[in-house]
Amino acid sequence: MCHYMIPLFKSHYSIGKSILTLNPPGDSDSSGPDSIFDILLDNKINNLFLIEDVPTGFLAARKQSFANDIKFIFGLRMSFCCQLNEEPSQHKCIIIAKSDNGCKLLNIIYSDIFCNFSGVGNFNLLKKYWSDADLMLCIPFYDSFLYKNSFTFSSCAPDFSFCDPIFFTESNGLPIDSYLLDLVKTYCSKYGYQTLNSKSIYYKNRDDVEALQTYKCICNRSFGRNKSLSNPMLEGFGSDEFCFESWLESQS
Repeated sequence: MCHYMIPLFKSHYSIGKSILTLNPPGDSDSSGPDSIFDILLDNKINNLFLIEDVPTGFLAARKQSFANDIKFIFGLRMSFCCQLNEEPSQHKCIIIAKSDNGCKLLNIIYSDIFCNFSGVGNFNLLKKYWSDADLMLCIPFYDSFLYKNSFTFSSCAPDFSFCDPIFFTESNGLPIDSYLLDLVKTYCSKYGYQTLNSKSIYYKNRDDVEALQTYKCICNRSFGRNKSLSNPMLEGFGSDEFCFESWLESQS
């Protein structure tokens, strides 16, 4: 029997990251993007774990979740540094709301980071707002401080004294997966932190990976760089496993 893997959906509101939408069920068609809610209802899944880079899709997701009797769990993936304005220590964290008050706190934290700290938060800011009853800190498998320390010249040493973070683990056929998994397991074993098996989902089927690649090329255009499907210049884009099809196969 397989171990359950948490599907971590991301929508088109996180620009350049996903081609899935939060449209009402029934709006998907074979020639257009897929709605997360069509995927959930077609497969009798009654929980939505939505991890976004911005909060703008929250109301749309909450409305459709309520209308379709789906439990809605929302989190924001944001950049943090260990010390204020310390560029080499930047890494990603996910903050998940556990309650209605948690949703309010999440919005306050996001606003504070982007209005007062140029989009990069720090752990002193998190401590100011933190509530274990309302918020949960999760560490993504990719772009975490462990990833940054191992594969870049970063030096991240986050202070988790105010919370008990949960570390997501993934397996998506990338060359770094097994090495990074060992790092996460070793770190969590040393400090007594929990890990959760998960999969980031940005498109429905493996065949949709080229559509995501095209979308990323459009969203990441810049002067002096001519991107194409044959040369998309997308660092780390080397797997077609970030899809619902792959997650569904893992659960059979």
